[in-house]
Amino acid sequence: MIHLELNKRQTEILEIVKLDGPITGEQIAERLSLARATIRPDLAILTMAGYLDARPRVGYFYSGKKPTQSVADGMIGMKVGDFQSIPVVVNENVTVYDAICQMFLEDVGTLFVVDKSSCLTGVLSRKDLLRTSLGSGELDKIPVHVIMTRMPNITYCKKQDSLIQVAKKMIEQQIDSLPVVMVKDEGLDVVGRITKTNITRAFLSLAEDHEL
Repeated sequence: MIHLELNKRQTEILEIVKLDGPITGEQIAERLSLARATIRPDLAILTMAGYLDARPRVGYFYSGKKPTQSVADGMIGMKVGDFQSIPVVVNENVTVYDAICQMFLEDVGTLFVVDKSSCLTGVLSRKDLLRTSLGSGELDKIPVHVIMTRMPNITYCKKQDSLIQVAKKMIEQQIDSLPVVMVKDEGLDVVGRITKTNITRAFLSLAEDHEL
């Protein structure tokens, strides 16, 4: 445990959980004759310090883990496959005009381009399409494979990859979305996408699990 000086209420909470855990926040508050909102900061401190762990719909229980390990374990255990969303793909022969329409209809910032075998060949971002729109008036005649980012310059990930590592990669390369792929004989099959929004939701779910 970290060297944290607990106040009287935090010490009482810890003893209650040691004796009767798992126990909900409402039950702890009732034992102390306090409102649930009153002890919320204490529960957050004890959880972050590693004294307590929490599970949704189960409650708090005594952890005995190292400092912040319970939260860190949760972050490390998050995998791409658990939080990925449905990819939006287009064929490499569709026109820039059609790709722009698809992007707006699907309300996404990135399109993944595939060949006739449905294997990943490129990525189209808003910037790619905007740049082309400003530079040409024949968007219905330019195929997307002319302007897309091609392999091997595409950053991708797999279902089993750590969400933390993927987040780090996205920040370092300043990209908003990555294709989630599965390797097959013909190439890379696009099976999902992971975005900054997916990652934010994942970390928020971790905070909610620990009632932070």
